[in-house]
Amino acid sequence: MSAVTQSRGSAYKPSTGKRIQAWLADRFAMIAAVLVLLYLFVPVAYTFAFSFNNYKKSNITWNPEGSPTLKHWKNPCGAPGVCDSLVKSLEIGAIATLVATILGTLVAFALVRYKFVGRGAGNVLTFVPMATPEIVMGASLLTIFVQGFSRVGLQLGFWTIVIAHIVFCLSFVVVTVKARVQSMDPRLEEAAQDLYAGPTATFWKVTFPLVLPGIVGAAMLSFSLSFDDFIITNFVSGSETTFPKFVYVSYLRGIPAQANVVGFSMFVIAVSLVILAQVIGNARKPK
Repeated sequence: MSAVTQSRGSAYKPSTGKRIQAWLADRFAMIAAVLVLLYLFVPVAYTFAFSFNNYKKSNITWNPEGSPTLKHWKNPCGAPGVCDSLVKSLEIGAIATLVATILGTLVAFALVRYKFVGRGAGNVLTFVPMATPEIVMGASLLTIFVQGFSRVGLQLGFWTIVIAHIVFCLSFVVVTVKARVQSMDPRLEEAAQDLYAGPTATFWKVTFPLVLPGIVGAAMLSFSLSFDDFIITNFVSGSETTFPKFVYVSYLRGIPAQANVVGFSMFVIAVSLVILAQVIGNARKPK
């Protein structure tokens, strides 16, 4: 009987097509993830490759003569306006992130922890800047600045960009921090109060450390949105030039390779910060 069973088992062999289907089914998620990542990183790879392009007039096409070259990496400020626009974007991003993070954190705590008139409307209105098309928001803010702020002496420029960036970054901060506050275990704060900790000590010793990862994540998201924004900035910037605006204007005469150097460097810094945050978070988890 056993011999007959073994012979039947050994006789059955799935066809090549079924084996391929089974292999693809087992690895479909991994294959899809790899293809999506490749699709996302093609522009990044282009930016990195053309930062070594030894171009003459335009950095749109690859010049095989003398390429690749490191001269653009050795002098990233070689093209006029690259570093000036980069510094401007960093300054605007830092100020907008700081203000939006502070205000957004306070709003998130208020919406989660307190009951007041208009709380439901506040929850809904939080998503309005996120859902509004950027070109509509940019045109609306331009109208507000020209019709209202110009009467008090505020002209289009650095501070109008900062105000505009705070407006659209604020919603992302509120949503991110709000989700973190809602996921907190209230028993931890109750335990601190049972151990005779006052409201201030409970906040700084228990609540704030638990919410801090969400605040940091919201700040990083806010800065990246501010640094990367072009549409709204183009409406309210006046004569000021941020890095995205510099790249757009430079496209008409050829994007310099130094812009590729700066862009890829910012990408590496952003990815490194995310990896560092993940490593620190994993190290703090109890084993």
